[in-house]
Amino acid sequence: MDITAPEDQVIERFWAEARKIAGLTRLDVVVGENELASLTPPAWAFGSNAEVADGLVALVLAGAKTATASALWEWEADGEELPRPGDLSIICDGSGAPRALVRTVTVDVVAFDQVPAGHAAAEGEGDLSLEWWRRAHETYFRESLARTGRAFAPDMPVVLETFKILHARRG
Repeated sequence: MDITAPEDQVIERFWAEARKIAGLTRLDVVVGENELASLTPPAWAFGSNAEVADGLVALVLAGAKTATASALWEWEADGEELPRPGDLSIICDGSGAPRALVRTVTVDVVAFDQVPAGHAAAEGEGDLSLEWWRRAHETYFRESLARTGRAFAPDMPVVLETFKILHARRG
């Protein structure tokens, strides 16, 4: 009897499909199953609500969004390790449905006011300008940091991550 939650089953089915299509199991017959192919990556959605998650995953699927940013203080408050180059993630839409398997390419921690324009553009949002990115992310960080007991600051540490799509499920 499978007592796994339906959402977990959907993620597992997506992972089984995605890892084959992305070629993560090619060497299994020679060297055994590798760690990347055996462990289900974390599944998560962008943003703070379903509407934002849907909009941002659409940008990922369109190839316009190849980067994201988060507050280091949120990672610390959650007791989570930062992503590392090579890590895999399953990006979900606002309903929790898996839509893309991505691999982290780069991870940098910089002060909010030192985020480069190129990163802002790679996030694929708004008019792609650094000014738009700063306004939108300041608003987001002011809201999201409230639960950590920290407050937005221009010099606060921000985790900048770039990624590439290995497999996408459209619509």
